[in-house]
Amino acid sequence: MIVMVNRIVLIGRLTRDPELRTTNTGKSMGSFTIAVQKRMKPTEGPDADFFNVKVWGQTAEYAGNYLTKGRLVAIDGRMESRRYTDQEGNDREVWEVVADNVNGLDRPKDDAGAEGQSHVSQRSPVASGARGSSR
Repeated sequence: MIVMVNRIVLIGRLTRDPELRTTNTGKSMGSFTIAVQKRMKPTEGPDADFFNVKVWGQTAEYAGNYLTKGRLVAIDGRMESRRYTDQEGNDREVWEVVADNVNGLDRPKDDAGAEGQSHVSQRSPVASGARGSSR
């Protein structure tokens, strides 16, 4: 049996504040971009890769309420592609990360007590703050 896996884990910094929207059905949806530094600095071009990230539900609300431009985050999700036709009639394909889990890894600049806040999707039985400790 062949098992196929579509899983991506990234650690990077937000390039802008997350955008939070609500769908027509009332579900929260958010989007943001993260920059992930390359291991080897290239001689030409950017020294980071940029990933568009989509989040849904409580994860979107967490991102919209607690994450801001420049924050270091860990993203756990899957890659997703979609095709569309732009306004000029050109066929386009976009690759995005659909994040199941988003964790803030550093303190917010205003340090308003949000240290260590993170969000784990409802599907995950383990709280992200647990990390094997016995609190």
